[in-house]
Order: sequence, then C-alpha cells, then structure tokens
Amino acid sequence: MTTLVLGHKSPDTDSTGSPIIWAWYLNTVKNVPAKPVLLGEPNTEAAFMLTHWGLDKPEIVSGLDAGTPVVIVDTNNPAELPDGINDTDIQAIIDHHKLVGGLETKGPIDITIKPVACTATIMYDLIGDDYAKMPKEVKGAMLTCILSDTLAFRSPTTTSHDTDVAQKIADDLGVDIEAYSTDMFAAKSDVSAFSEAELIRMDSKAYDVGDKSFRVSVLETTSPQTVLSRKAALIEAMPGVSKEDGVDDVLLFVVDILKEESTLLIPSDLTRAVAEKSFGVSVSGDEVVLPGVVSRKKQIVPVLAM
Repeated sequence: MTTLVLGHKSPDTDSTGSPIIWAWYLNTVKNVPAKPVLLGEPNTEAAFMLTHWGLDKPEIVSGLDAGTPVVIVDTNNPAELPDGINDTDIQAIIDHHKLVGGLETKGPIDITIKPVACTATIMYDLIGDDYAKMPKEVKGAMLTCILSDTLAFRSPTTTSHDTDVAQKIADDLGVDIEAYSTDMFAAKSDVSAFSEAELIRMDSKAYDVGDKSFRVSVLETTSPQTVLSRKAALIEAMPGVSKEDGVDDVLLFVVDILKEESTLLIPSDLTRAVAEKSFGVSVSGDEVVLPGVVSRKKQIVPVLAM
C-alpha cells in the first residue's frame, strides 16, 4: 500500500515541499512506495516553488481512509490534520513544532522533532549522504522550504544549522540566496487573486487563549500595504470566518518581512484586549504595529494572553 506523506491544513511552503522531499526519499532510497499529498491549495509562495523547480503539485485530499499508511510532517497537532487521522496507520512524524499530543499510533513509530526553523532542515540531516542522489528539483524544494520558514534568516526561529544547510544547498544548486528569496517573497506578496476569507485562512492555525479560541493568521509579505489596503474588507470578513470555523475571533498579523515588524488588525474589543495583554501595547484604533514581531511560533503564540 502506498504511504501518503502530508503536512498541515492551509499548506505553506514547508508543508508543500517537505512531503515532496520525504516521498522522494521513501521511494528512491528506502524502496517504500510513497506519494506526497496536500490538505488544501498551496499558498502563492509554495505555488511559485512548484513552478520554479518544475515540480508537480501534489494531489489535494480531504480525507483519509482508515488504515492508510501516512507520514506526518511539519505538524504533530491533530487539529491541523484530517478528521480520522488516528484511524490511519501513522508510520512516522517529522516536525519542528512543540509536541501537542493527541495523535495515536498502531505501534511504535519513528518520531523526529527538533528545535530548528524548518522541517526540511531535519530531513536534510535524516537523509544524510543520500542527499547526493537527490534530483535538482527536490533540492530546490528543500532550499525554498528553509528560506521560507526562516524568512531568509530574518526569523528568530532561525538556527545556525538552518543557515548552514540552506547555504550548502544553495551553493550546490548555484543559487544566489538573496536574489532567489526576493523572488519567493514577491510571489508570497501577490495576494490579489484571493478573497478576504481566503487571505485570513491562507496561513492560519487555531489556538485557545484562556477560555476563548482564535484563528491566528499570519500574512508574510514584502508589500504590507497591498494587504492593509484591504483592511476594512478583511475586518468585515472576520466574523463570518470565525463563525464558520467555530472560533471566537481572528487574530490577523500582517508581517512586513523587510521591516521585520507586524501589523495586527483589531476587529473587536476581544482582540484589543488580547493585543494589549499579550504585547504590552495600548490600542486605540483598528490596528497596532508590533516592532520585531515576525514569528507566530516563537513571538506570537507563546505570549498570547487575556
């Protein structure tokens, strides 16, 4: 039976590229039939990666049959995975997020969770000398994942190991990291084709803060005004997204990659209270700028409070 390699819902670059990398490794090195799949449409940066390196977009699946062998990458949170994930046959987990709990397996499995910025960095280590067998397009996906998750080394989640691995791959491929990152982030910044609800959900995860639940959304861009020019429409769309997704409210952070700051939209008294308590700011309007805040994993979620 074919093993499905998958990341989290609302797939970003790492959750699009890492399934491709690991499926290649299983098929080519381990002789295990495998294929990458996605749990939704990839974001614009991930789509750029696929096109740039000539990679096929993985099949999008909405559910998994019981007993299907799966490898989970870039998450270990059941809330970010399909319903019934515990009915599948989980073979392995490769991740760089905190351990959440709630996944159940049929037996002992390989679990690798490391404090680096990107799942692809972990895969580079796990693949080891077999990296030399990797085709150019898969190496390109690996490099793109690392540059995306580190914001080209601007994110505080970046480790020296992420940087070293990315530089080795870039040198191997003859890629100029600064120029390539500029193209990546330009692709990520082009959100003109998306509705407000799609933008809110594009890179988002659900979190509980006290007795309230939030969809915490991050839009990373080199052109923040492109997003902020739609602020009124985004704020108007938030109650509908909250109701459909079963959360109390939306926290939308527009991350300016170049200035290394975020603008948090304030649609309600609830989000205002969270912003003031979490970041020690005073909010008087419908947005607040948070200097230095660029990472959801390290600088946003850990401090959320009411």
